[in-house]
Amino acid sequence: MFKFFKKKQDESNSNDSIADESIESNQSEDKSSLSWFGRLKQGLQKTRTRFFGAGLSKLFQRHTVDEELLEEIEQHLYMADCGVDVTEKIMDSLRQAYKKQKLADGQAVMALLREQLEEILIEFEQPLKISKAPEGKPQVILMVGVNGVGKTTTIGKLAHRYKQDGLSVMLAAGDTFRAAAVEQLQAWGERNSVPVIAQGEGADSASVVFDAFQSAKAKNIDVLICDTAGRLHTQDNLMNELAKVKRVLKKIDADAPYEVMLVLDATTGQNALSQAKSFLETADVSGISLTKLDGTAKGGILFAIVHALKLPLRFIGIGEAVDDLRVFSAHDFVEALLSFEMKGQSESTEPDEKNTQDSV
Repeated sequence: MFKFFKKKQDESNSNDSIADESIESNQSEDKSSLSWFGRLKQGLQKTRTRFFGAGLSKLFQRHTVDEELLEEIEQHLYMADCGVDVTEKIMDSLRQAYKKQKLADGQAVMALLREQLEEILIEFEQPLKISKAPEGKPQVILMVGVNGVGKTTTIGKLAHRYKQDGLSVMLAAGDTFRAAAVEQLQAWGERNSVPVIAQGEGADSASVVFDAFQSAKAKNIDVLICDTAGRLHTQDNLMNELAKVKRVLKKIDADAPYEVMLVLDATTGQNALSQAKSFLETADVSGISLTKLDGTAKGGILFAIVHALKLPLRFIGIGEAVDDLRVFSAHDFVEALLSFEMKGQSESTEPDEKNTQDSV
């Protein structure tokens, strides 16, 4: 298998740049004309191309199933960064079905593959439920993650989403470590017409969050979203600061924070998984948002992350537009990933957007 894998890996690498150029040209289409599923499908195009390659989709049209087809699938699962554990789990199921002669043709393989992928994800399809808060008790979302993952941008998009849902929102500029972080969050506040509590660069992050909570409480704000400094587990001072923020919140509200959301960048592949494991040890993460899925051919990391961490995947980001951050749907994701035209079969039916994206 490994010789086969190396041969196919070399073939795939030689086609990557051509595929990427084609993808970039196709993505010039105006997103505003697409449904959410259409945008999700477009956003996953790089991963889908890496996943299927130039010839794998044709193999699914075969009338017979053999070990070559299974090895092709295994190779592409690895290439899409699904990880060893996820890939082995899926391939075990496919090979058992093959040995029991339950796979009549390529379309049967595709059906089982779709079922296995969705089964891995469905357990972690747990939307973050935010509603009108009791008077004087804002629901606090504490955002954590390393620099560059899109944490502050995700905050801005969440603020937009909750305002669209009719909730009152306030932001806390708790990232006082990174230059221009406060200004960036204030820009998002202005864009969404929501208040931002800030003290400037170098201020005590816990003090900022304390002030923001008191202000949100006095103004009966429903949702308080707190930015924090991007940090690595090796930065003891910043990890201690995060622990302090949480202690301060607990003192003024025993139920706070309502959510500790870890933001991860899909383009970093397996590094995202390593970062997540580090934060789990120190931050009591309760949910994940995975950004920049449109910018990577390794979107399979999503499977590796949820399988390894066993944490709810709250949101996925598939573009720069303010509404390109959406509630995660396992079915939608798998359908978009495996959506390609087979001979005698139209593309996957577009899921009912209303049922999957109604509320958070």
